[in-house]
Amino acid sequence: MSDPNTHVEGARPIELAHDREAISTLIETLLDQAEKVGYGSSAIFAIRLAIEEAITNAFEHGHEGLSPDLTISVEYRVSPQIIEIAIEDQGPGFSPEALPDPTLLENLSKPSGRGVMLMKAYMSEVDFNSRGNRVRMRYFNPGS
Repeated sequence: MSDPNTHVEGARPIELAHDREAISTLIETLLDQAEKVGYGSSAIFAIRLAIEEAITNAFEHGHEGLSPDLTISVEYRVSPQIIEIAIEDQGPGFSPEALPDPTLLENLSKPSGRGVMLMKAYMSEVDFNSRGNRVRMRYFNPGS
């Protein structure tokens, strides 16, 4: 069960398969809604990067070693003031605090940890549930 603070209030979960076309359609739908309510190009860039990283992490790391047919759950809500996105995989989870700092010299060549760092850099808030298999990201519109 997910922590209540990582849900997007009022959003219905969308089950998303590991299908590039379906993923792109979902992202474009969300970004089109954001643009229509006044988010600028830098906000659209930030949100696109963060959601792509979160979805990639869910499928590549969250479902590592599991059936490729497993879906992830995506919830989102777009308003002129805030965009909230939650993504949950069906994997065992992880501890975000245990990720090595990808900016340290000894970690520069390691392939992991950058996605979470980028999500935190581009979004206003990033929270994980206690199990570590669900992330909620919030972007507050600076233009509102």
